[in-house]
Amino acid sequence: MTTTPRTVVITGASDGIGAAAARRLHADGHRVVVVGRSPEKTRAVADELGAESHVADFARLDDVRALAADLATLGHIDVLANNAGGIFGERSVTVDGFEKTLQINHLAPFLLTALLLDTLLASGGTVVNTSSAAAKAFGSLDLADLGNEAAYTPRKAYGDSKLANILHARELHARFAGLGLAAAAFHPGGVATNFAVDSTSRMRWVYHTPLRRVLLSAEKGADTLIWLAEGRAGRDWRSGEYYEKRKVAPTNPQADDDALARALWERSAEMVGVPA
Repeated sequence: MTTTPRTVVITGASDGIGAAAARRLHADGHRVVVVGRSPEKTRAVADELGAESHVADFARLDDVRALAADLATLGHIDVLANNAGGIFGERSVTVDGFEKTLQINHLAPFLLTALLLDTLLASGGTVVNTSSAAAKAFGSLDLADLGNEAAYTPRKAYGDSKLANILHARELHARFAGLGLAAAAFHPGGVATNFAVDSTSRMRWVYHTPLRRVLLSAEKGADTLIWLAEGRAGRDWRSGEYYEKRKVAPTNPQADDDALARALWERSAEMVGVPA
């Protein structure tokens, strides 16, 4: 692993594995930039580390655009960890007109990455997307119905968005690996955090009842994120892949579909208003 200090931006860093990763990376000597939705929780983590922080609600794409403009002033970003996300309840639509799960888990990080792409390329940077085993268990992407208007369930919407995270990393690699950008997606495992607190899914009963004792600590869940952030693509891990416990892992067969990855990229770019 590298010992050279890096600038690491982590979204969803006010709690859970994002906060755990921020603490570990800071302890290892890296410059960590903390991004979260809650001003109070985000400031608390940042103050603890003496780190820079930014607040953005991914349910508002204007917040994402403002965040990207602020982060671009860093001038150099070695790692962008797209970690923010969640599973929610009844189907709802954001102020931008998109299904909430799709926007928060996929469209917002897609837009943030696109807006920071020039900085990431100039930095020889890495993009790490926090995905989930739900991509395999529940995901089945239909580009004609990304918002799941036809058959919405919280688990289906979540699984689709986590599959989109994997496809996003795959297409980032396909488009930009030759220019020095690396990308990967990973599953942190079942982690005892506030995940699913706003959901009506059965997952809520695992994460917020005594059943949570079988779950991993946030520190253990953050391990693969930290490993990807501190490692080097081509030396420690392979760009464009999906990881579990620091190893390339099988997931939804759709994640291997290059044509789907390209089409999802183009559709996502159209939806958020960036060039495809």
